[in-house]
Amino acid sequence: MKKDIEIPKVVDVYVAIVYEYNTIYKTQDWNAYIINNTETDLETLLIVSEGYTDTKITSKMRRKLDVLPKKSYAKIELMQEPLFEMNNTFKVSFFKNNTLFDKTYLFKKHTVALQALQDVPLMEAKGVLAV
Repeated sequence: MKKDIEIPKVVDVYVAIVYEYNTIYKTQDWNAYIINNTETDLETLLIVSEGYTDTKITSKMRRKLDVLPKKSYAKIELMQEPLFEMNNTFKVSFFKNNTLFDKTYLFKKHTVALQALQDVPLMEAKGVLAV
């Protein structure tokens, strides 16, 4: 039965941790974003994130978005720097054209750092993309 279930591959949907200036608190912050670089709106997005090591695990953070329009992005959460010493996963599920998509994005520990910044698709910002 499981072999009969087709799970389509997620393309042009990204999770990035972006290093950006916070105008309210006048600080540089790390924020996680979901990016829809497709030509179709994404519907009913469910995002579950957590950090972990061999000995520690964070609480699960859950976020729901009704719609993420085509060629757009949305902030998921603020990321505090001690989290970068852990592996961080973002499990993302959504509907696109009435088809369910699912992907787990991973930021391995110590991979989110200033020296790893790169251009982020669709955003005029620098950040680190999940694998």
